[in-house]
Amino acid sequence: MSEVSRETPPAPSAAAGVFSDRLDVAERYAALLVGPGVDRGLLGPREAPRIWDRHLLNCAVIEELCPPGVTVADVGSGAGLPGLALAIARPDLEVTLIEPLLRRCIFLEEAVEHLGLSGQIEVVRSRAEDLEHRSYERVTSRAVAPLGKLARRCLPLLTPGGEVIAIKGSSASEELRKERAALARAGVTVAEVVEVGEGRVDTPTTVVRFGRGAR
Repeated sequence: MSEVSRETPPAPSAAAGVFSDRLDVAERYAALLVGPGVDRGLLGPREAPRIWDRHLLNCAVIEELCPPGVTVADVGSGAGLPGLALAIARPDLEVTLIEPLLRRCIFLEEAVEHLGLSGQIEVVRSRAEDLEHRSYERVTSRAVAPLGKLARRCLPLLTPGGEVIAIKGSSASEELRKERAALARAGVTVAEVVEVGEGRVDTPTTVVRFGRGAR
């Protein structure tokens, strides 16, 4: 089996536009993902060479769907994707990283402290369904669950008029078609597939955004 490089790739030119004056923070986060993140099994070693395009930029561009100053909960945050990348790109956002597994929460807490983001990001060890006493204007997720199940977990966390932003791949439209009935049963009244990052990154990010009513 061929050896996979563990060096952190240099930031592509698009990263400067996405992360602006926090590019150095994004670069340090990339190094954490490629180093301790891989060592602890939060990210596969083959992801290291594509850490920017596939992970950091792919996640950060969902900031286009976040109005200024909104509160954000990242459900099933894992290694901090998309929530931590989003917070780096948007210092005006208050972000809560929700993750049930202890080892992942330890990594997230260490990353937040190392990156100097303790005042902006909170790490909460919990399942989303156990946090119904909290509310947020945006709830984000990436590779967490099918849309119907995701809606049941996330809708209770939304403020009135809030929405879930679920990063999906090229099959997003097909998944939304299949999950329409499940979404309706969960209480979703508005759902659509949108692309973000067009003109800013090489490959735009496909998301499904949904909520209980008009935005």
